[in-house]
Amino acid sequence: MCGSGQYESVCKDEFDSIHSKLDRLDEAIRGNGKPGIQLRLDRLEKAEAVRSRLMWIIAGSVVTLAVAALWRLVIGG
Repeated sequence: MCGSGQYESVCKDEFDSIHSKLDRLDEAIRGNGKPGIQLRLDRLEKAEAVRSRLMWIIAGSVVTLAVAALWRLVIGG
């Protein structure tokens, strides 16, 4: 642990530096009035879920169209 004189000369400045760095990290994560990392990551995850669902719908439609075209080719109807 720091002695009284050592705290004032060394430790206090170091603790202030660490505290300001933690404040900047907290602001980056939470946003402080603007979108932070947490909100931006949530938005990216939601966009990926929508994109994934859309890709499955498109793939299903393509397979359905291919099977229908093949059926018409084989059956001739």
